[in-house]
Amino acid sequence: MHRHLVKSALVVGATLACLAACGTQDGERTPEARGTKAAVPAPREKKPVQGLPGMPPVLDPEDVYAADRPNKLSPVVKDFPSRVYVPNTESDTVSVIDPKTYEIIETIPVGRQPQHVVPSWDLKTLWVNNNRGHTLTPIDPKTGKAGKEVEVHDPYNLYFTPNGKYAVVMASLDRELVFRDPHTMERRKTVPVSCYGVNHADFSLDGRYFIVSCEFSGELLKVDTEKMKVVGQQRLPFEGAMPQDVKISPDGKRFYIADMMAHGMWVLDGDKFTEPTLMPTGKGCHGLYVGRDSREMYVSNRGEGTISVFDFTQDKLTKKWQLPDGGSPDMGGVSADGKVLWLSGRYDGEVYAIDTRTGTQLARIPVGSGPHGLAVYPQPGRYSLGHTGIFR
Repeated sequence: MHRHLVKSALVVGATLACLAACGTQDGERTPEARGTKAAVPAPREKKPVQGLPGMPPVLDPEDVYAADRPNKLSPVVKDFPSRVYVPNTESDTVSVIDPKTYEIIETIPVGRQPQHVVPSWDLKTLWVNNNRGHTLTPIDPKTGKAGKEVEVHDPYNLYFTPNGKYAVVMASLDRELVFRDPHTMERRKTVPVSCYGVNHADFSLDGRYFIVSCEFSGELLKVDTEKMKVVGQQRLPFEGAMPQDVKISPDGKRFYIADMMAHGMWVLDGDKFTEPTLMPTGKGCHGLYVGRDSREMYVSNRGEGTISVFDFTQDKLTKKWQLPDGGSPDMGGVSADGKVLWLSGRYDGEVYAIDTRTGTQLARIPVGSGPHGLAVYPQPGRYSLGHTGIFR
């Protein structure tokens, strides 16, 4: 080797040795030199959601249902007795079930054709929607006592804006969305619609719009919450479609709309409001209920007596549970601890309690005629968006 090459090699070697010994520029040795692991990168920051003015802040931008964890009850409801309230549409009563004993402990007379029992935005009142009686019956969930009926025309279903500013009455036969005072129920604004049978709804992650199903004309509406205005309308791509319940995915990116004639769920991009795709579940697909871990959704198939289980993380149906002796599972809700799914048996005058881990039927309870939108109460959450219990 030539002398100048040897000299160069020695210089390079000395430099590398110095770098290894000296470590980093500030005199500290690297984590690898100290025999420790490098620092783990900080988790990706979740971009805060700019919600509807006045609405409570979104807890988790990637999970709409973050406030609905097992037994995470608001201080408002923590002392309320656990009950299942069942509106019997043809008996004009509400059956009250003790979920521990599976027994009816009270039957409350209400107005004509009660359709749904709806928790108020502030969680303090349960409103019974007496559709043909054109009234709402308030029930105090602390005492279980009914109050004086309030006159409200055609209250098929009832929702609340995420900021608690308005109640929204789904006036199905009147073909109206009626924005009302959430306490007195006085009319504030009436929004006529051109579709037939406004029915169920759910709100976007930021609360700025909601999707509405129109069951008799097979259409969907998109409504601007703050402007109280219909900003989108489309007919479902299925002859004879009859959309029912509506639920948003935990990440807020999709809406699921049950369709009892298409026998499955429509999957919709709510922001873009483009044509949805159909996911078959079973005959008479009707009610949609999200589990307490935001992982699964229970889908009642009224026409075949089954419950399909949809996994959000896998984006597919993973199980189907058959009710023994059949039945007509319709509307309902999940227990506060997440262990029991309660559903009304619309055409069988009964209520089903189903184990959410195994699909086992725990109880089958005779009630009045035509049980429909039952409410399990209380449930976890900070506030209610209405229906049989959509909590955020």
